[in-house]
Amino acid sequence: MSRRKLPEPAMPATVKKLRCAVYTRKSTDEGLDKVFNTLEAQRDACEAYIASQRAEGWLLVRDHYDDGGFTGGTLERPALQRLLRDIEADRVDVIVVYKIDRLSRSLMDFAKLVEVMDAHGVTFVSVTQSFNTTTSMGRLTLNILLSFAQFEREVIGERIRDKLRPRAPAACGWVARCRSATTSWRGS
Repeated sequence: MSRRKLPEPAMPATVKKLRCAVYTRKSTDEGLDKVFNTLEAQRDACEAYIASQRAEGWLLVRDHYDDGGFTGGTLERPALQRLLRDIEADRVDVIVVYKIDRLSRSLMDFAKLVEVMDAHGVTFVSVTQSFNTTTSMGRLTLNILLSFAQFEREVIGERIRDKLRPRAPAACGWVARCRSATTSWRGS
């Protein structure tokens, strides 16, 4: 599937140029081999958003920061680490993500990311959620949403553990109750 090239409106000369990096992530590698996958869908939405902000000085950084098959519960992701190095090298002004949980699902990790961003004057934008990390209200809203993202990650982990937990003890208890009921019914 080919990507459409959006026309780029002229940028006023007086507008400060902001270098925008798109970060995408998918927790599993399932479906990443498809011609058009979720990472590309996230990227297309982010690139379209950046194009819509061109009059505000937004310019797309052509480097791709895509982490396919990496959980959002850790910062140890190759593309994210490369993005952080580029932030520290002053190559990025704005991080654009499809949803904030693509960047992190851990409140503590997100606080670390915000600390790095703040130290280098970098902001971030979620295409599907309205955030302005430069205001106290924006940070509060962000922390509340991140708390829910972390909660969701923990609930998913609990479900997986429950599913993998051996069923043998429960089955043995059921068999023992059945035997007891059967022997009392037979009058034995």
